[in-house]
Order: sequence, then structure tokens, then C-alpha cells
Amino acid sequence: MKGANDPGGAVSGTGAEASAVAGASAPDLQAHHVRRPGATEPIAVAASFLQPNQLEGFRIGVTSDRRSSDLIDAFERRGARVVHAPTLRIAHSEQDGPLREDTRIMIAARPDILLATTGYGVRRWFEVAEADGIGSELTDVLAEATILVRGPKARGGIRATGLNDAGMSDSETTASLVDKVLAEYPPGLVIGVQVHGATDEVQLDRLRAVHQRVLVVAPYRWIAVDDTDDRVYRLVEAICARQLDCVTFTSAPAVHALFTAAEGMEVYPELIAALRFEVCAAAVGPVTSAPLIAAGIAPIAPTRFRMGALIRLVCEHLEQNMIERLETQNGLVQLRGGVVQVGEERVQLPPTALAIMRALVRAGGAVVSREDLTRALAGDSDDHAMEVSLSRLRQTLGIPGLVATVVKRGYRLNV
Repeated sequence: MKGANDPGGAVSGTGAEASAVAGASAPDLQAHHVRRPGATEPIAVAASFLQPNQLEGFRIGVTSDRRSSDLIDAFERRGARVVHAPTLRIAHSEQDGPLREDTRIMIAARPDILLATTGYGVRRWFEVAEADGIGSELTDVLAEATILVRGPKARGGIRATGLNDAGMSDSETTASLVDKVLAEYPPGLVIGVQVHGATDEVQLDRLRAVHQRVLVVAPYRWIAVDDTDDRVYRLVEAICARQLDCVTFTSAPAVHALFTAAEGMEVYPELIAALRFEVCAAAVGPVTSAPLIAAGIAPIAPTRFRMGALIRLVCEHLEQNMIERLETQNGLVQLRGGVVQVGEERVQLPPTALAIMRALVRAGGAVVSREDLTRALAGDSDDHAMEVSLSRLRQTLGIPGLVATVVKRGYRLNV
């Protein structure tokens, strides 16, 4: 058991992430698999070359705290408007006292197996241990343990300390990591677990039921944002009003936090309906997808659970599935998020004008009644508000005759 670490292998995932975040490069032209909403199997799609303006008009919500700048920069450089509202933020243990104490307990216990779940957590754990003067002791103890990692990032964190792992979970989840321990190792061992921001007590209990002792270290934790930060509430409102085209999630607790905020605002059903039918939910992997799927939402997720893959997938999905098109007498009309494009001209529309334009495009040239256009507007709108929005739409478009009036019936696009 002791000293069974495998020195072979290489850290995976870093090259693809770097190419996706830094800009277009050869990997962006490769075919890879994506999951469409409602699909049970990934579908192979050829990745398009990432153009600087490919996301112009689209509006994307980012819910992550750590590494959110990677997502925001990548989307904004491609023309998207980004709304950043971290539903959770990372908090370190208060003055790192509890982490230091748990580390000393881990060193004294000399675990047979260590389970490493996140690269960031491993790195921070060793940084705190070094600052406390016990870094070499921790390294020596873990060099004698069998180290198992949840995924490539945790493997990278372990190898950055000069240690090696003996294996990785099958599906890069904590549950599959615990499955590996229970299936491949005898009972009655001392197990150390580096947990991430939200401790999975179910998996820890599975280990406790079989093994002699289970020790836990938590280098960081996730906490909800306080009431002085209204960004989450504004994000919920924007999703419910269909003023976003996509929302990205990089952790399951962030999904739960968004749902909790919507429940507190008493708009949970509206939020779920929007994410089911209008606003695309994009998750970094299956663990993050799970609470969305449980709520009846079909998120898109890359088959390679990395930030770079998520960025590429969102870009492709918005371009391939979220542009509405209609041929008219004035040329091809395209709705790209909050922008309408007629021919080569693109115009940003205000929310109410956009709602009317979307209803007209989806009608395909058929007449849309005044009542239906009024209902398309968010909130308690009336006929007067609809008429003002319609007038603003025509003025913004500046194309006479594109939006035609059908006397006593309503309005239509001139197809």
C-alpha cells in the first residue's frame, strides 16, 4: 500500500485551455463533441475558427468567482456583453488556523491513502503548510501514501509539489474517486481527503462506513454573497426577462446558490422556465450539470471538463443554435441576442423593441396581433407601451416597410 505512487504520465488539459483563452489556434479547428439540450449522447461538431466579432450581440451571464476573468475576457474579446454575478465566492479558513491544525493531524496519522480533489486546493494546502514550517513534513508523509486524484487538475497540483499519484477516478467526480477506493483497496485503512469548497458528506460517510479513520482538510470553502451585493439579484431578473442568451456555471454549489436567490425573490418557477426554453445553461461538466438536470433544465456541457472547452462550446452553440433568421423583402434578418442584423448592418435593440422583433421574426411573416405583441413585453405592459416600443423599433431599424402594419389585425415583417 505505502509507496505505490505512479511516477508516469503527464498533466493534461493545460494546452487546450491556453489556446482557447488566448485566442484562435490550431486546436480551435479540431472536431470535438458537444451535448445539445435534451440529448443523451454528445454530438460531434466541427469547431469554427474563433472570430473577434463572432459573439457580437449575445449576452452571457458568468456565475463563477475564481477564474471568472478567463471566461469574461474570452467572451468579451469575441464581442459578447457579459454580466458577472458570482453566486458564491471562495473564502479561506479564518486565518488558516483550522487548516493548519487539520494538517498537523494528517501528518501525525500518516494516512494510507490520500484523495486529492482539486488542483487549487492542493496548491493552497501546501502553501499554508510551507508558511507554517511543516511543508517538508507533509511532503514526507504523503510520499509514503497512495495518492489518488479526482482529475487532471488535481494531478497537476500533486505533481507540482514533487509527489506523484497512483491513479485517477474514472469520471472526474468525487463519487467515482470513492468508488475506486472501495473497489480496489482493502477496508480498515486511514484515509485522508482534501475536500473542495463544498464538502460532500455523502461520499465521506461511504468511506467512514468501511475504513478505520477518515481525515479531512479543507483549504478553502464557498460562501454565499451577502445582501450588499445585488449582482445576483440583477442576474436572476435578467434571466427571467430573457435578457441573457446564456449563463455559465463552473460548480454545482453555484447553481444551487442561484436557485436559492430566485426562491428568495419568489421567481423560482420563472427562472427555471427561462433556463429550460429560452436562456441556454452551460456547465463545465457532469457534476455541475447535475442540479440543472434535476430541475428539468438540459444544459450544454463539453465532454472535456475544462474551462477552455466550455468557452469553445458556448461560442459554437450560440452561433449554431441561437441566431434566428428570416428572409424578408429587405434582405436577410438575423437576431443575434440583443442585436438585429439586416444584410450586413447590425443594430443594438433596447429590451422592449427586441421582444417585439423576436415575436415578429418567430412568426415568419405571419401577422402578430397587438395583444400578442403586448404579451411579449415583460412586466405589466399595455397597448400604449407596446406602441411606443414598436415605434422605437422602427426608428432604430431605419428601414421603411420592414415592419408592416396590417390594418385591424396587427403587424408583420415584410417577407
